Amino acid sequence: MEAAIEEMTHLVSQRFPEATFALGHGEDPEGTHLIATVDIDDMGEVVELYLDRLVDMQLDEALPLYVIPVRPVERSLAILAREQVATSSFRRE
Repeated sequence: MEAAIEEMTHLVSQRFPEATFALGHGEDPEGTHLIATVDIDDMGEVVELYLDRLVDMQLDEALPLYVIPVRPVERSLAILAREQVATSSFRRE
């Protein structure tokens, strides 16, 4: 499991060196949850870095490892503020 976690963190860190990681045990789904915090709008860019390899690990090696990309709170608040401005502008028209 340690090697798998290292591989996942490496895949993300190569493209996003500022990414931070936290490990925890999750219940839904049951297993090890690797939280990858990346300051980017499109989380899809992060997921595409590791998804194929993670699925291989889960299916071929039966590893209960799940990578969960999240934004820093500040980025999430900025996105929310932009969306609220866009929504209020739309309603006025």
